[in-house]
This record gives sequence, structure tokens and C-alpha cells, in this order.
Amino acid sequence: MIELHPEFITKNGKKEFAVIPYEEFEALQELIADLEDLMDLRAAKAEEANQPYMPLAEVKRLLELET
Repeated sequence: MIELHPEFITKNGKKEFAVIPYEEFEALQELIADLEDLMDLRAAKAEEANQPYMPLAEVKRLLELET
């Protein structure tokens, strides 16, 4: 997991903003992109769960018969 080292900016005694080192920001962006990709993959797999399919070996066999 990413270890964060935030600095807080307060306003009227309340934390208003958190500032993190740029390297940590980049790591967070990369992690978010990876998580979004994973969510997209899971959604696509769920969408195709009930679709008919043919194993690759069977497709290759059929293609060989055509040639």
C-alpha cells in the first residue's frame, strides 16, 4: 500500500486541504487508474457472462478444416 505523508492546511482551526509529495500523488493516480481498469474489466466480464462462446482450440480446429 502507498504510505502517504500529508501536510495539512487549516482554516479557522479546521483542516481545509491536504498537500502530499508529488511522487505520492503520481502513485495515487496510477493506483486509481489501475482500479478503474479493474472495474471496467469486471463490468465487461459480467456483461459477457451469459454470451455463447467457443474455446480457442475449437476455433483453430474449424479454421484448419476450412484451409
